[in-house]
Amino acid sequence: ALMIWKSLMIITGSESPVVVVLSGSMEPTMWRGDILALWMPDDFDVGDIVVFSIKERDIPIIHRVIQTHKDENGEIKILTKGDNNQVDDAYGIYARGQMWLTKDEIMGKAILYVPQAGFLTIW
Repeated sequence: ALMIWKSLMIITGSESPVVVVLSGSMEPTMWRGDILALWMPDDFDVGDIVVFSIKERDIPIIHRVIQTHKDENGEIKILTKGDNNQVDDAYGIYARGQMWLTKDEIMGKAILYVPQAGFLTIW
């Protein structure tokens, strides 16, 4: 199992190639217990569903890209929001004072999901 996991990490470019949806913030697109397969692309587009990690939070977050831009160094910055949330993630999800995510904080883009396949892991 460890060899399969490590192989998936290399193939997908993601430190966590498979994740389970833990909250209702992406409903009705995805539900608690759905499993996502991730891929680390070179670039991100508005509408992509990404998984990211914030320093002050232990659990990765799955939300949709709602805005992108490149800074003066050409580094991509993205703003995300849960489909079921009223405001974007700069207001309460990101670290205090943080307005954008960088590629270093992103674990990958969702490329496949299997409904309810991971529900036993969160039960």
